[in-house]
Amino acid sequence: MGKYPIRVYADTSVFGGAFDDEFQNASVLFFNAIRERRFLLVVSDIVRREITVAPKQVLSLFDEMLVLAEIAEITDNALHLRTAYLEAGILAPRWLDDALHVALATVSRCDMIVSWNFKHIVHFDKIPLYNAVNTLQGYDEICIYSPLEVIGYGNEDENL
Repeated sequence: MGKYPIRVYADTSVFGGAFDDEFQNASVLFFNAIRERRFLLVVSDIVRREITVAPKQVLSLFDEMLVLAEIAEITDNALHLRTAYLEAGILAPRWLDDALHVALATVSRCDMIVSWNFKHIVHFDKIPLYNAVNTLQGYDEICIYSPLEVIGYGNEDENL
């Protein structure tokens, strides 16, 4: 990684997580890190579309964060990479949007993607497969984490 700010693609689950008992603390801390400019938030029209059916407080958070965010364009390259993930058998076609989230983060040269989707995105079996396809398609590997794994970044005590 090493470049600043660190570009982080957040999928829809992170916004909803800010209002979910299980994921709230880490999600709120993640969005605070965005506000503090420790990360550059990247979202996409897929996130925007998925958010439209969310509760009002999720929509409000998304609107607030959108001012600080970069929008990843859905390009032919992203669609091609999504198809490559499906052809590699990483996800079934019914999970097209999950594959597109990873493709958009990759094609947009994000340093990482954060998600609470442990079934299709943040999954120990799938992450190396996404990255193998990325390599075969000429893209860099992408780090894939839950917000819990990144919220302490940049807050380390230098005396430890």
